Amino acid sequence: MRNQTQHFINGEWVDSTGSETIEVINPATEDVIGKISAGTKEDVDKAVSAARKAFPEFSKSTKEDRIKWLNAIADGYKKRSKELIDVMTEELGAPLSISENVHFKMGLAHFKQAARALDSFSFSEEKDGHTLVKESIGVSGLITPWNFPTNQTSTKIAGAIAAGSPVVLKPAEKTPYAAMMLAEIIHEAGVPKGAFNLVNGTGDEVGDAISSHPDIDFVSFTGSGGVGEKIMQNAAKTIKKVALELGGKSPLVILEDANMKKAAKTAASNMFFNSGQVCTAATRILVPKTKKDEFEEAMKEAVSSYSMGNPREEGHTAGPLVSSGQWDTVQSYIQKGIDEGATVLVGGTGKPDGLDKGYFAKPTVFTDVTNDMIIAQEEIFGPVISLIYYDDLDHAIEIANDTIYGLAGYVFGQDPEKLRYVASNIRAGQITVNNAKTDFNAPFGGYKQSGIGREWGEFGIEEYLEVKAVLGMPS
Repeated sequence: MRNQTQHFINGEWVDSTGSETIEVINPATEDVIGKISAGTKEDVDKAVSAARKAFPEFSKSTKEDRIKWLNAIADGYKKRSKELIDVMTEELGAPLSISENVHFKMGLAHFKQAARALDSFSFSEEKDGHTLVKESIGVSGLITPWNFPTNQTSTKIAGAIAAGSPVVLKPAEKTPYAAMMLAEIIHEAGVPKGAFNLVNGTGDEVGDAISSHPDIDFVSFTGSGGVGEKIMQNAAKTIKKVALELGGKSPLVILEDANMKKAAKTAASNMFFNSGQVCTAATRILVPKTKKDEFEEAMKEAVSSYSMGNPREEGHTAGPLVSSGQWDTVQSYIQKGIDEGATVLVGGTGKPDGLDKGYFAKPTVFTDVTNDMIIAQEEIFGPVISLIYYDDLDHAIEIANDTIYGLAGYVFGQDPEKLRYVASNIRAGQITVNNAKTDFNAPFGGYKQSGIGREWGEFGIEEYLEVKAVLGMPS
């Protein structure tokens, strides 16, 4: 049992001012694996006070010191790889191979990339008639989601350290333990006390305290649109800057010249990756009407090659959903799709055969979907995708953009001109062509209701900076 009921404030683990705790559940077994403290507003006040006290010195630290800290964090992170991989499998339910090759590696990549980006980053620049200075925004509040226990926390922390911004982190209460390990790693890397603080708890208590705190200058949040809206309302009271990375309903546009078997494998990988609990997942698969029958057969074949089960057993490509509540939500959406008249090509409601224990959901593919259906418009956050058929490329682009979201988009095919045409016309923050590799220096963020701001690499550093113009400085 992991009974870790303290917060990390001002360089040490301290008891909460409250007595309530939160149980953490292993979603694959439904067993309680530990407890964390349900933090209070007073705990947040203490953490903010520590960060505010650290700000003057930390914000004036040299670029060389920050690079040294980031590299030391990366080294410490690597040394604790087995522990991090194990705890993410336990708290999230991700298969060991996914915890290692995705979750662990993405977290590591952000610290390393921030150090590289910082090496060539300029905080001062002479312009015609003025000097442009970029300096730390102040104390930053970080609120991170459960679906990537180290990825989102690492990119935010790395950007803040690179910019010299002290932080108060609230990790997701469903997956808190990887973040608590990060606190230890950051401390051991020599980051000054008070520059990194962690307070566990609920969004209603700790999240609200962070987003409304008068001594927090900037809030970076990844999560749902509804919570993002609440954070903006809280932040507006003190006119603080907000960055939001919210939901998605990303399209995958398959060109007519694409190999349908390869395209179906790409679609299936989006459904199974992290059990569909990915904000950038391609959940709307846009297929030429002329390829409907061929693609559906290829899709059934592709899905059959994947395996869902105990995350600690080798060979499984997906684990359970994170909680019983998330399982119920996904089931309700599958039923809505059936009620709306979509056809279940694969899957359906209920648990997969042989998986009665754990929050496992059947990977489900709907066909005969129209883009006005609920399952095509609302983020489901589970292993559910919709096949939508288009007449021509302009029709495909119209469907792709007919959503309140704009986080990611995908295009798969052969003709370079058509690939470019589709990629340039999808209104989303990041477009992937033919399964291109992730670039951690490329900006990540969304259009429309998918968010505000950008993370990763130098763009992630910029989020934690203010711009100052100095006029009339003698040369």
